[in-house]
Amino acid sequence: MSTSLLAAPLVLALAAAAALSCFDVAAADAVDDSCNAIRDFVNVTFCAARLRSVPGAAAADRHGHLLMAADLASTAGNAASSAAAAARGDDPASQDALRACAFLYGSASVPALRLFRGYAAARTWGAARALLPLTAQAGIGCDAAIAGTKAAAGDVAAANHEFNQLSAMATALLNAVS
Repeated sequence: MSTSLLAAPLVLALAAAAALSCFDVAAADAVDDSCNAIRDFVNVTFCAARLRSVPGAAAADRHGHLLMAADLASTAGNAASSAAAAARGDDPASQDALRACAFLYGSASVPALRLFRGYAAARTWGAARALLPLTAQAGIGCDAAIAGTKAAAGDVAAANHEFNQLSAMATALLNAVS
């Protein structure tokens, strides 16, 4: 009987360690679950990598991932706007395209994403959904503006592509949550 009393704390410690490891696995799978839920709209590997770059993503639920995606898209929109503003087009068409990209990000998508995030945080789904055309506008408009110009091969195009993916991710997560 004394042997079983000595073994009881060891068994309890092992059970506690096993339970904690289950929680860590479940939390890590939350990112995969969210990304798999939107796999028809976003590359799962891209989604998981971007969400995992945010502290706390492993422990967040799908609503939390939506808010993180909106923040990531807003940050990417700011980066794309800055890239467009800093780029120097070699020809008038490229210069006009770059100005259009900077304008669209600064006046439409980034402010709309900030509002979108606020509404999504409050779970005001209708208001968040109403902003979707604006949240994606810069990515769509910038793609159209730089198409066929020398600017289409530069840093702006890469930043715009990143934004497009993150905006689509936020939209898809909104649809999965609401």
